[in-house]
Amino acid sequence: MANETTTTQLSELLPSIVAEAMFQAQEQSIMRNLVKNYNLPLGNGKTITVPKWDAVSAAALTEGTAVANTALNTTSATLTVAEVGVMATITDMARRTSATNVIADAGMLMGRAIAKKMDQDLMALFDGFSTSVGTDSAALTAAKFYEAAAKLRANEVAGDEIYAVLHPHVAYDLKSNITSAFANSNANDLANEALRTGYIGTIAGIQVFESAAMANTGVAGDYKGAIFHRNALGLATLQDINIEVERDAAMRGDKLVATAVYGVGELFDNHGIEVLADSSIA
Repeated sequence: MANETTTTQLSELLPSIVAEAMFQAQEQSIMRNLVKNYNLPLGNGKTITVPKWDAVSAAALTEGTAVANTALNTTSATLTVAEVGVMATITDMARRTSATNVIADAGMLMGRAIAKKMDQDLMALFDGFSTSVGTDSAALTAAKFYEAAAKLRANEVAGDEIYAVLHPHVAYDLKSNITSAFANSNANDLANEALRTGYIGTIAGIQVFESAAMANTGVAGDYKGAIFHRNALGLATLQDINIEVERDAAMRGDKLVATAVYGVGELFDNHGIEVLADSSIA
């Protein structure tokens, strides 16, 4: 039949399925593009150690006097990789009756599932930042972005590559705040853009992203986002998405198993700020 694919043919299609899954993982994942990425070579164990250098200070010199020797102190962050995965069974009946390419669809869904898991693992680190702005009893306002920007710059964090990741419900209140409850009574470029496209763009030099993958704290409307520099968090990858196929004769179908091997961790605590907020629409 036109839509029937044998296991042998599935094996031949695996490169394109994997490519689709990897494309989806890279495109759908917000967080992996906002943090430091490291590739862990095969055969080098399950961990990667990232050195963290303490800042040093320069001092005025006296002519004829030797420069004082400053010890360079370093600590480190360790990222440990582990497997994540998802399995789906594509039945012969599904392939024979579907009007679409169910194998390609499966690759797309698996890629998105692993991308979501990666985002969730990285966003779970937000709660570890020792500094926070906002409160879990009030909606988020633009003023908190300027407060966070001031705190990061006071920590000598560079002004570029600073990002905010918020839940869409929290971002709704922020948009309401900058547009005067969507009335735009004091028109400005930021408010106009939010009204026109639904996206915020940049506030106080901070690029704003939204993710529905962010977990609720357990209290309705409460989400813990973050404002952080790229150096705040790290992602170590040993294996990007891999997909294998196995025939299950009893099920009259084929099992597709997608896996990835990666680890996440906090690198520089003072490069990130937790954002607390209580959404008004949850």
